[in-house]
Amino acid sequence: MLGLIGILVIFVMVFGGYAAAGGKIGIILHALPFELSMIGGAAIGAFLIANGSEGVKQTLRDLRKVFRGAHWQPEDYRALLCLLFELVRLARANPVALEEHVENPNASAIFSKYPRILADADAVALTCDTLRAASMNYDDPHQVEEVLDKRMEVRLSHALHSSHALQSMADGLPALGIVAAVLGVIKTMASIDQPPEVLGRMIGGALVGTFLGVFLAYGLAGPFAARVRAVVEEDAHFYHLIREVLIANLQRHPANICIEVGRQNTPPHMRPDFSDLEAALRVLKQEAA
Repeated sequence: MLGLIGILVIFVMVFGGYAAAGGKIGIILHALPFELSMIGGAAIGAFLIANGSEGVKQTLRDLRKVFRGAHWQPEDYRALLCLLFELVRLARANPVALEEHVENPNASAIFSKYPRILADADAVALTCDTLRAASMNYDDPHQVEEVLDKRMEVRLSHALHSSHALQSMADGLPALGIVAAVLGVIKTMASIDQPPEVLGRMIGGALVGTFLGVFLAYGLAGPFAARVRAVVEEDAHFYHLIREVLIANLQRHPANICIEVGRQNTPPHMRPDFSDLEAALRVLKQEAA
């Protein structure tokens, strides 16, 4: 919602201010289709050249993040801590019984309690792979921590591709606007024998290219890139929470302490309340008894 409001504010304030100052919208509207086709077409073409088919698809999907915001909500962090608590307790009590859950999470009675988490392949794979490694006595916390850090670094780099692609487009749009403006000036110079009022309209139309390139870059493409990056980095905290809890588990801390380590490393606006989480964990203990 805020994304739509922001776009509306940009258009109203820019074009409304121009009109209120006595500017003639007709000149912009007349030149807009031609300038937009040159600038927008060149930007899209450059985008297709710079990004493979998967990159293009990913960017189109990630544009929804501008309007939807972060995928993981506070209740998801609470659910993740409950899931990890069940898995850590089971790993301590019966490592053999844990195998069926990490080897086939889609059929797991534990994972099935948390469908939103189960639907995320990265979260499930990160959890299951680390628990599987621990069950194979691959239990050096520092070594596992290094592996997890590299894995999440690769994941974050891939997830930020859309932001980088949009920012590259934003960086190129002002230059493409100059290209369109120069072509407009060339067209104007070919009509130098026309009356001043005609030349004035033609020069004004040419300058629309410069305006449009800068406007699209700093008013839309740049903010879109920044918003996508912010959402991706916020969602990355979800996977860091998995890392913190499982590393604490490898250090042989009690299950409750492992979960508290994860809770403390959750962003404040997403962090579950201590008493509410304790109540949820108490219910899980009673169900397992």
